[in-house]
Amino acid sequence: MSSFEQLQQQLKQLPGLGYRSAERIALHLLVEKPGKLPALVAALEAAAQSVRRCARCGHLAEAELCAICADERREHSVVCVVEQVPDLVAVERAGAYRGAYHVLHGRLSPIHGVGPEQLNLASLLARVAGGDVRELILALGNDVEGEATCHYVTQHLPPGGRVKVSRIGFGLPSGGGVLYADPVTLKSALEARREYV
Repeated sequence: MSSFEQLQQQLKQLPGLGYRSAERIALHLLVEKPGKLPALVAALEAAAQSVRRCARCGHLAEAELCAICADERREHSVVCVVEQVPDLVAVERAGAYRGAYHVLHGRLSPIHGVGPEQLNLASLLARVAGGDVRELILALGNDVEGEATCHYVTQHLPPGGRVKVSRIGFGLPSGGGVLYADPVTLKSALEARREYV
């Protein structure tokens, strides 16, 4: 296999890239912009050496704590629980949340061999047991695995209702109509309805 084919194969393994996209990126880097290749390689190597998981929440960090956990202006007693780092990034991009996070790095899926031990659940429960968390916002997928993960978390919280647990609402996307929504989305939209004033 040639070096070009090896590069293409590696690019094709990235999420969202198929054969054509991988080929286009490889050609772009090698033919159209070869001067940018060393900077890209250096950035990848630097990230591989310095980026790790935040010791508290599991987000990307270059120190012990990520920038969000280290930010004293955040409301650290409210924790939004997400499945993956891209979910955290999406919530942050929305700009409507100023609390802390906890990244599980997956969700429970016995069929795929993913149990509580494979997820970042023990550290979440330890954070709650520490007494500093007053609310958990479960921002997990609206499917069987997401529901199972939410159930696991709520069943393992300290007794007494000291921690408020909420679930993000699911429903119709902005600009979307009822006609084209699937049954699960419509059910979630009806269940998460609120008073219109």
